[in-house]
Amino acid sequence: MSDVVRLGREAAWTLAHGACRGAGASEVIARSLADAIVAAEWAARPSVGLAHLRDYLAGFTSGRIATNVEPEFDDPALAVIRSDAKGGIAQLGFDRAYRELCSRAGRYGLAVFAQRNSYTTGELGYYVRRLAEQGLVAIAASNGPALMAAALGSEAVYCTNPLAFAAPVAGGPPLVIDQASSATAFVTVRKAAEKGEAIPEGWAVDAHGQPTTDASEAVKGALLAFGGARGGNIALMVEVLAAGISGANWSLDAPRFMTGEKSPGTGLFVLALKPDLLEPDFADRLKKQLERLSGKGVHIPGRKRAEDTIEIPKAVIEALERHGR
Repeated sequence: MSDVVRLGREAAWTLAHGACRGAGASEVIARSLADAIVAAEWAARPSVGLAHLRDYLAGFTSGRIATNVEPEFDDPALAVIRSDAKGGIAQLGFDRAYRELCSRAGRYGLAVFAQRNSYTTGELGYYVRRLAEQGLVAIAASNGPALMAAALGSEAVYCTNPLAFAAPVAGGPPLVIDQASSATAFVTVRKAAEKGEAIPEGWAVDAHGQPTTDASEAVKGALLAFGGARGGNIALMVEVLAAGISGANWSLDAPRFMTGEKSPGTGLFVLALKPDLLEPDFADRLKKQLERLSGKGVHIPGRKRAEDTIEIPKAVIEALERHGR
């Protein structure tokens, strides 16, 4: 008997939405989160898809995520939208600001969305991909609770602090680059720990600051930055954008996203710009350049997409169904 189940997009969305509602989330929050979770699955990012939804459900039931709040907005400048997520999910604030962000980027050439006080952002590529689908070039940065060491010691000082980029490509899906500042994502290490699998050298240290390939020990310790100090520099840059500019918690000050009753209170920074104002043929030029690079064997991110159905572990489905209505 197979330990996976194939789901279509509608069935996956219904499962996610029902689980969120069953965990106490309001209708608008459940819809916003289900949209993002399913989008991650169809973007071939299952680690931040339905499996990651279990973290949100635990957050709803424990009080780490507010279940019935609306983000608050203000406009410090014509091309700037500032959001306070009020301890809720990051996705709803972005959803509420999305049309206006696109409009302002088109009107002024660029626009910024900065949000504080949310739960972790999930798939960061989700935000920039949506903007690229509207013909915009976008960059996003997000932080979270400290999970990654960036010095010789074992203390975690940054989250995985991902950075995402997307750009429109004529006649095809956008170019999307979404990667952590750490050598790998925390959810990847946690998944390996759950399966009792080893992780590669250079990914993490244990609680004593010693290099480890034991995923269960890595979860108790800290992740490592990719490329050593260079990856740490990227993490710091993301920290300044996501937490410093937005007024969110620094990673060192953010409560854990898996335990306790307090929101991580983390930040999201998104910059959107209209490339046509600078280069009218941008999307077509990028298409031709990506084709040329691909012909030379260069990997082009964001090309992989799920087909009509996706495979989900039965254990994940059963966990979500326990919350569902």
